[in-house]
Amino acid sequence: MDKFVYPSLKARLKTEYKIYIAAVIFILIADSIGQIQIPLGPGQFILFPIFYALIMGVLSGPQATKIMKSKEVKAASKLVIVAICPFIAKLGINAGASLETVVSAGPALLLQEFGNLGTILLAMPLAILLGMKREAIGATHSINRESNLALITDVYGPDSPEARGSLSIYVVGGMIGTIYFGFMVSVIAMLDIFHPYALGMASGVGAGILMASAVASLTEIFPAMADQISALASASETISGIDGIYMSLLIGLPLCNWLYKVLEPKIGRFGGKRRQEKAAAADAVEEKEEQK
Repeated sequence: MDKFVYPSLKARLKTEYKIYIAAVIFILIADSIGQIQIPLGPGQFILFPIFYALIMGVLSGPQATKIMKSKEVKAASKLVIVAICPFIAKLGINAGASLETVVSAGPALLLQEFGNLGTILLAMPLAILLGMKREAIGATHSINRESNLALITDVYGPDSPEARGSLSIYVVGGMIGTIYFGFMVSVIAMLDIFHPYALGMASGVGAGILMASAVASLTEIFPAMADQISALASASETISGIDGIYMSLLIGLPLCNWLYKVLEPKIGRFGGKRRQEKAAAADAVEEKEEQK
């Protein structure tokens, strides 16, 4: 049972029914709230339903309201890759239907993915200093949306440290990523450093909700260029979703593994104490639940 292997579907539903009921309730509440647009200077940022659903999921956990116990949380984590499979299939269908767009795109759109890889050089040292071990590889190799999470799960396995790192960024990105993107693009646009078209291209990072948040702010700031910004962002989003997975597989992951091997022996000891404290706190929570 620790590996969540059941003799039948009925046995699974009997054990995990609370997870499915809570998921349906959270989805209904989040969809009923819908998108909330909050003005921010000349732009705005948007709260999407996924933000509310993730917040409710966190609050239902064993460290908050305790509606879900640690065992149920672990069981739910195994279902994440199953839940995102339809989105992966949709990505493949969209990619096949948009091959003409990819072929006709200029080099700026095709090569911008190399810029996304540059964040690894900053994120990997920080992750190690914060106490991550091999979780840092999954957490820093990409933007960690659905396709990236599926890639890490396929390469390293769903129970691997790399998959835990990728999943953590997936969750955090869903919670605060849209807020951050909307705020960040508004600030950069007001600095008047980059052309609005360049900002539109940069908004397509391979995550639909993040692109939507950034484009919403840009179209508020530059209403005369709204159509062009949206078109460039959509094309960039499509291309990032296609070539991003290959960039992650062929360049991102090898670079992360190399950096981890080089940096972990040198700076890993600084994050070791933090990691031990977190592990001790997690063990204490599990012991309390087992006693109950």
